Amino acid sequence: MTTEQAHSPRAISVDEALAWVAEMFEEPRENVQAATPRDEIPAWDSLGQLVLMAQLDERFGIRLTEAELPGLKSVQDILDVLQRHDRLTDGSLRTSA
Repeated sequence: MTTEQAHSPRAISVDEALAWVAEMFEEPRENVQAATPRDEIPAWDSLGQLVLMAQLDERFGIRLTEAELPGLKSVQDILDVLQRHDRLTDGSLRTSA
């Protein structure tokens, strides 16, 4: 297996993505929903924003620019990034929750 294959990003479900966000920000999974705004996740501060940027790159091969970061204001925005980069297996992820 090559290094590229070992780090090849795979698509995940919305539930897996929500669990990943919860783990990354050290939040209980039940506190993290698509509609959860950034300000309700204490660890999603300026350092957390950098962690998110690094994790998107490391786990999914998604490189955000610093200019894109201010647009991430909710968990839904993270899901939208994953969907735009074909990293979500679920077709429609906009929820009413």
